[in-house]
Amino acid sequence: MAIAANPTANNAIEALNLRYLLDYPGEAARELERMDPDAVATLLAQQPAHAVIPVWEQLTSDIEQAVILLLPDDMVRHVLSELEPALAVALLVRLDDAERTRFLGLLDPQVAAELAKLMDYPADSAGQLMDPRVVVLRADMTAQEALTRLRALRRRDVHEFYLVGDEGRLQGRVLIHQLALAEPTAMLASIQQTIPAMVNDIAPREDVVELLERSDIHDLPVVDFSGRLVGVIRQSALVSAVQEEASLDIQTMVGVSKDERALSSAGFAVVKRLPWLQINLLTAFLAASVVGLFEDTIARFTALAVLLPVVAGQSGNAGAQALAVTMRGLVLREISLRHWPRVVFKEISVGFINGLGIAATTAIGVYIWSRSVGLVLIISMAMVISMVAAGFAGALVPITLSRLGMDPAQSSSIVLTTVTDIVGFFSFLGIATLLSGMLVVA
Repeated sequence: MAIAANPTANNAIEALNLRYLLDYPGEAARELERMDPDAVATLLAQQPAHAVIPVWEQLTSDIEQAVILLLPDDMVRHVLSELEPALAVALLVRLDDAERTRFLGLLDPQVAAELAKLMDYPADSAGQLMDPRVVVLRADMTAQEALTRLRALRRRDVHEFYLVGDEGRLQGRVLIHQLALAEPTAMLASIQQTIPAMVNDIAPREDVVELLERSDIHDLPVVDFSGRLVGVIRQSALVSAVQEEASLDIQTMVGVSKDERALSSAGFAVVKRLPWLQINLLTAFLAASVVGLFEDTIARFTALAVLLPVVAGQSGNAGAQALAVTMRGLVLREISLRHWPRVVFKEISVGFINGLGIAATTAIGVYIWSRSVGLVLIISMAMVISMVAAGFAGALVPITLSRLGMDPAQSSSIVLTTVTDIVGFFSFLGIATLLSGMLVVA
């Protein structure tokens, strides 16, 4: 009878587990953290891939590191591919080199290359100085539960551990001697210490040194753009950072740095800047050639020449806004190359809505100035088109340059200016040519 009942009971249990994972991922993660890693891996391996990701995002670092090593390759591939890149990278950097290489080999080459690039922190950044092997527990655990978890880690070098809240954000820290003296039923949140300082993972070494000088710290937590703990800079690394920063200051005083700084020589600055100025000049001639295509139209309707800078100026500003937001997202690793459809669609939408608003204001001003309905219609249509193009270019240009291995910070503005000028000029003068019958000859 038990044998006959088992298939039905198992199906019911599997359905309940799936529903629980999908509807309550946070609570499910807490329950999984109380289980043995082998049991967790077995349970997750039986679930559909889409149900695992929401729960995985809630697991603490020690549990996910133990479980990922026990999952089948297909599930590992799905987890690392579908997790937010920042979370996947935080997991991979805590693994041994051999394990990391094996897991990257399971992924699509494009995804693997993207994650490998994200793991390669900029030179002299906090991410390069940090130790990713950090113990993280939940603030709502009891002291007894924490001791059980720490014993399972079997690490003798743990002198403190960090606490995170519901969303995995850094909340505090607990020293081992505080845990040893606490009552078994005491919540970790009740014995935690505040964290005097923390630093972003892409912050330069100068910021790390500044925090060390301002704060009495031995270990400096490192967080990503969302506030999740990704590592800690140990005292020895902090001392090395101070020494390297002192030597770098001496080098920059005589202009030895690879990148231009305030104290670099004029010759160094010229070598860095002149090629881009030459490229900018070529793109300016390209934009001017577009205007030349409509020389006859401008000669017949001189009002177009007056309003031409308005369209180009507004589209340039809109593109610069989109570029700034996208660049910040790339630099802070808030977005990655795989997010380009979402980012581009968002900026196109913003450009369209803003274009309508700016076009309405422009229409009022142009009508008061010219009393020409045709001119109002032309500049309104051109304004919307050029601002949509500006949003599109402002988002796509830095992402494309990053994918091509170029420095988007150095060349994005030149490409963007070219696009906004050409589209702005062409849309305004092209529509004016098509609707020339609605204009009054100057």
